[in-house]
Amino acid sequence: MKNPTVLSRPFFEQKSRAFWMLQGAGWGGYLMLRAVSNFSNRTFSFEDLIRVTIESIVGYCLTLLLSALYGYYRRVPRVSGVLATIATLFAATLVYAVLNAFTVSVMRGDPGIELPLILGSLFLNFTVLAGWSALYYGINFYLIVEDQTDQMRVLENQASSAQLAMLRYQLNPHFLFNTLNSISTLVLLKQTDRANAMLARLSNFLRYTLANEPTAHVTLAQEVETLKLYLEIEKMRFDQRLKPVFDIDPRTVKARLPSLLLQPLVENAIKYAVTPREEGAEICVRARLSGDRVRITVSDTGPGLIEGENRPSLSTGVGLTNIRERLAQAFGPDHRFETRSDPGRGFRVEIEIPFQIEEQAREAA
Repeated sequence: MKNPTVLSRPFFEQKSRAFWMLQGAGWGGYLMLRAVSNFSNRTFSFEDLIRVTIESIVGYCLTLLLSALYGYYRRVPRVSGVLATIATLFAATLVYAVLNAFTVSVMRGDPGIELPLILGSLFLNFTVLAGWSALYYGINFYLIVEDQTDQMRVLENQASSAQLAMLRYQLNPHFLFNTLNSISTLVLLKQTDRANAMLARLSNFLRYTLANEPTAHVTLAQEVETLKLYLEIEKMRFDQRLKPVFDIDPRTVKARLPSLLLQPLVENAIKYAVTPREEGAEICVRARLSGDRVRITVSDTGPGLIEGENRPSLSTGVGLTNIRERLAQAFGPDHRFETRSDPGRGFRVEIEIPFQIEEQAREAA
């Protein structure tokens, strides 16, 4: 385990401990510096050592009082706090100088307070206490900035999670609307057996997907299983016209991706490739490992995008935009999302994401 350093955040996790450590180290260093300074002048004596020791002890006690007062000043209005800090600093400097002068007079055997001794130590005492005060406020400002940074990070994570949940929740109502509409049609046509079967499969699909948190990442294997449940429902509608194909590299099955990321792409392929064509279309979901990247392709053999013609207006507009936003939330700029169309021959979407293994503790149910 590494020892905490003065400027690292863990050192200040326990503020009381950090204060006492810095207080002791600072005034211990001051005592050594004063002792070495007197020794270098070749006038060092035992009395001098006692004097600088008393001076350091007095400074130590004065700064403890200053820390209590400064802590109170930080809670008052800024201007009042600054003025109070300056006044307290000058008062502490004067008290420090008087006490030092009295100590010197006692060491000489003539107790008293002499003005020349006070004036002689004012500058040094002010420099020491002003430096201590600047360090005190500097460290506290640093800790405030760090706390605000941590709070901002927490708020950003919460906002990101909320946005991901919102994007995920856009998918289920979209899918449910289409499925329930199909079930309603089957009921109107008095095809109750097929309607009951579709309801049962819808129940299985919802049980599987709702077990996952909206912001959860799942493995590619889990995502494929979800797609197969979804396609079982759609197979009830399109029968042989829907031809799903899965070509998944076994090395990619543990790759992590946002849950229900691919379902809207398959749904769009069904709408724009299978629905408008009497012979239906093939929908292929392919995954390949390329170095440390996973490439996922969802393609169809439908009409693609034909110039001068728009695709049927069957979508709420959630699909591709939703996928782009969820990828940006999950991977930032470290992903690729492209759509390609071959008019008359098909449409495909290519996704490239980092190959990340989902830890067991974070895997969705």
